[in-house]
Amino acid sequence: MKAVCLFFLASILLPLGLCGQVADLVKPEGIKTTLHQNNLGRVFFTPKYIPISALKEADFLQSYTLTNKSNLFFTSFLGNSLTNYLHRLQPDLTADSLVKIGNYQFTLLIDGKQIYQSNLWPGAPQARMQDTAMVLNRPLVDNENGGGSWSESFWNRFLYNGGEATLSDGKHLLRMEIRPYVNSAELKVGEIIAAGDLALEVLRHPKIDVSTVSLTKVMPYNGLPVSKELFDQNKIKELKGNIDQGVFKKISSVVVIKNGKLLIEEYFNGKNRNSLHDTRSVGKSFASTMCGIAIRDGYLKDENQTLKDFYQLKSFANFSLPKENTSIRELLTMSSGFAGNDNDDQSPGNEENMYPTSDWVKFALDLPFDLNKPKGEWSYFTAGVVLLGDILNKQVKGGLEAYATERLFKPLGISNYQWQYTPQQVPNTAGGIQMNALDFAKYGLLYKNGGVWNKQQIIPKAWVDKSFSKQKQIPERDREFYGYLFWNKSFKVNGKAYEAFYCAGNGGNYILVFKDLPLVIVVTATAYGMPYAHPQVAKMLSEYILPAVLK
Repeated sequence: MKAVCLFFLASILLPLGLCGQVADLVKPEGIKTTLHQNNLGRVFFTPKYIPISALKEADFLQSYTLTNKSNLFFTSFLGNSLTNYLHRLQPDLTADSLVKIGNYQFTLLIDGKQIYQSNLWPGAPQARMQDTAMVLNRPLVDNENGGGSWSESFWNRFLYNGGEATLSDGKHLLRMEIRPYVNSAELKVGEIIAAGDLALEVLRHPKIDVSTVSLTKVMPYNGLPVSKELFDQNKIKELKGNIDQGVFKKISSVVVIKNGKLLIEEYFNGKNRNSLHDTRSVGKSFASTMCGIAIRDGYLKDENQTLKDFYQLKSFANFSLPKENTSIRELLTMSSGFAGNDNDDQSPGNEENMYPTSDWVKFALDLPFDLNKPKGEWSYFTAGVVLLGDILNKQVKGGLEAYATERLFKPLGISNYQWQYTPQQVPNTAGGIQMNALDFAKYGLLYKNGGVWNKQQIIPKAWVDKSFSKQKQIPERDREFYGYLFWNKSFKVNGKAYEAFYCAGNGGNYILVFKDLPLVIVVTATAYGMPYAHPQVAKMLSEYILPAVLK
């Protein structure tokens, strides 16, 4: 009888969190399959995505050959949901509070040595998943369909923070460990909740046989004759081989103009001369172009005009005199006082807060001014460029789209292009205008020629000079600057620096106009949201493209 009473008492106390155990805070989805039950606390790897409902033990890899084109997914079978694991670390907080200060801690070890550990930012996975999910089925590498998800970003950070150097070609043992963590007054990390190993044969550094690589025969294009200048073809073949082998990922085109003529033209990943490329924020520079033309044509007085000339600011939220006196120049140089910084997830004016709204201009004009921001300090502010597009659309004859067609695209012989639009159907100057790579190159060459095309002054020379000037220092970047919606930095080749003004967009998209070289270079890519997107293009330029054409 005594034993029965003790058992009954224990059955009451344990769920209440006594005897060292904290009761669950939320109800997880539970263990639904025998596969889950038999593999609690384990991590397995697969070479492709397999839905949990179709997953079998036979799908789990014991060993794997990892190349630059490989896909690698993981599945972890947990004993509870993340929220409940976090609750054990911080029992006094609600589920809503825990999701804001905690998440998974992922650790990757190679050959028994910890290479990278990351406390994932709170918020991903979403709160609902953190409350219920007991299985994670995620990509680490998804070369076919990857979109920069949190798990892919973790793998890319691993590569950047030691993984790239550690995963030399040959045999390695990869180990993944998953723990929960909370970070309130202090960081608290729980015990391992899942772990697993995978034997790797790494083949990520291919030797390119240039004799097997052929370059595309360059043909004339409207406004671009073919160059007969020599260049190091083997360098470009090596680059092309590395792109084909996935060393440089999601590149879609490389075009080089030298002395006004088409020297190199290569396409990748199914693209060709006629393909339109979504170059994202490269399109911001077109807003600068159209401002210069509109000032020349008298639709704008100059870049010192302020927002009060175009909007009744008192009809928007957070009215202030500094907001009313914000100039076009401040929007062009990303130096206004708006509380908007796309590089700060917590910034009210972050572009990700703008896109879901029904009126992007109202979103921008409703923003408060950041009273703590030093006057004139640079911060990347996409919503400010949306304001420029709206101002142009209201001021120029026929609206921005028709005006750009007549004043810019027709003179350049550009007819196949596609705008994206704001919710009010105004051309989206935040970015996203699509063209083929050669037409983007013509746009760059227009600037290289001081705004002249076919002996016609399309953009005022003075505006080109202002655009290609170092208006603002980019904070926390060494010798990098910003002009009128153009970037500026130098690329090193064999210890020598070559300065360029350039347009840049998410995914690794560039139009580069070199200051002291007769070069315009276009690179288009689709590595959207990937941390390697811009560094890999810098490497392509410094190690392959520039050495080839400077020869």
